Amino acid sequence: MLGPLMLGIAGTELLGEERERLCHPAVGGVLLFARNYRDPAQLAGLTEVIRGLRNPPLLIAVDQEGGRVQRFRAGLTELPAAERLARSYASAPSLAQEAAQRAGWLMAMELRALGVDFSFAPVLDLDHGISQVIGDRALGADAQTVATLGLAWQRGAREAGMACVGKHFPGHGGTAPDSHEASARDPRSVTDLEHQDLLPFRRLIDNGLAGVMMAHVAYPAMEDCPAGFSPRWIQYLRETLRFEGSIFSDDLEMAGAAGAGSLQARVQAALQAGCDMAVLGNAAREADAILAEVSGHSSGRGLRLARLHGRGGEPLATLQARADYQAARELLAAL
Repeated sequence: MLGPLMLGIAGTELLGEERERLCHPAVGGVLLFARNYRDPAQLAGLTEVIRGLRNPPLLIAVDQEGGRVQRFRAGLTELPAAERLARSYASAPSLAQEAAQRAGWLMAMELRALGVDFSFAPVLDLDHGISQVIGDRALGADAQTVATLGLAWQRGAREAGMACVGKHFPGHGGTAPDSHEASARDPRSVTDLEHQDLLPFRRLIDNGLAGVMMAHVAYPAMEDCPAGFSPRWIQYLRETLRFEGSIFSDDLEMAGAAGAGSLQARVQAALQAGCDMAVLGNAAREADAILAEVSGHSSGRGLRLARLHGRGGEPLATLQARADYQAARELLAAL
């Protein structure tokens, strides 16, 4: 069964100690970064090694949104920033939806060709003009636009055999601090959030969204701790929104999570609140101590996580020769 921890690795090949660590039953996934990527052939070899460590194989994830958040670039499609899709929607809604769908499809087809299960995408936060860390990563300022383009992205990714994990629930766009670097609070009422930021999440959940990443933002109207540590927000997801997919913390090494204490305490707080998987992208030194403390596997968690394994995949050279692949690249290049 997949464990409740997602860990990062140091470089483009697995170290011996990393192989041992990833075989620990508390681990369920690997989060890859730009430091783990040299070119498509190297990444395909790395993911093959990771998949061979366990049965069922570990989940392999990345942030491959497009724009400034795209970890793998050389030899792959340069995906447009989400803001480009939003701009296009204002003048040509049908074209923008097609472009969003093709962006999700291209992203997923390339990653599946290289052995990656899913990307933490689409970003479903609204661009309220406040948050620089969201900014052009958002599919717009209007909730209906974000929902429409997010659904199109999800359709494309699914067509390619990839599940979507939307972020950052319940919405990071309404607060200025970057939760990577500082604590963040959003003072709005739950009703205000429901009428705005929560709408895209609700729409995608109603259409089978497979996963959600929580925000390291506190919403005192619900609970005075970041959403990823909040039993009330996770209960809201499960009971009010009837979300049946997997719930991820954001990276627990971020400053926005520091209020929960040590990394060990943050992991326990996230899992006790109801997250299915706690994410640690860089904590190699602390990982072994954390692994020794993590327990409480559940069949429900394991089944939800298992649904995130990618389907299909073909060699990248074969994919790149396809007419539909080339047409999708041309459409996105026009943005």
